[in-house]
Amino acid sequence: MSTASRDLTLTTQQQETAGAIASANPFAVPPLKTERLLIRELAASDLDDCQALYVDIAWTDPALTPEEDLAERRAWLAWTIGGYRQFARLYQPPLGERAIIDRATGQFLGLVGYVPSFEPFERLASFGENEGAGRTMELGLFWAMRTSAQGQGYATEAAGALIAHAFGAMAVGRIIATTEHENLASIAVMRRLGMRIDSYAGVHPGLQVVGVLRAPAS
Repeated sequence: MSTASRDLTLTTQQQETAGAIASANPFAVPPLKTERLLIRELAASDLDDCQALYVDIAWTDPALTPEEDLAERRAWLAWTIGGYRQFARLYQPPLGERAIIDRATGQFLGLVGYVPSFEPFERLASFGENEGAGRTMELGLFWAMRTSAQGQGYATEAAGALIAHAFGAMAVGRIIATTEHENLASIAVMRRLGMRIDSYAGVHPGLQVVGVLRAPAS
């Protein structure tokens, strides 16, 4: 079995848990466990770890003071946590980032989650190459890792758990990931997940490199 195949496989217990929750809400996402990782909802206590991640990978706003930037992260975290409940209450897709935790050490390694992707995807080869196509909505994947956790397969493992849940409990037909042309690390993760990679030559900031993965045929 390939590394990508292992990453896309949930344990029997995890599948049973996901199935039980999905019987009540098909879009619910329980805590997901892989060989090394726990993927769980964020909590207010994760603020410092989330801020440290964004500082580490230079995703903070240079126009803000550190105090202002932390306030923005606090507001984002509260919004994300509230979103879990509201999406579940309305039976909507479970959008939003989740924490990636090292099961052995309890260390916060990064974020992974389902995100809405709203771009003219039908311009890509994987979607038919209709150059005049407008935007369509797709279920996307997001991940961001602490620099100390990069290069160890954690992003692939975490994203693979979300893909397995999406294709299994949520019965999603396909899932995508997007990045910039120069983000070779994210493109490598897409390949390890088994995604088909499309590169868009036109000028469009949100449609540079797209990985597409379709659910296995039943």
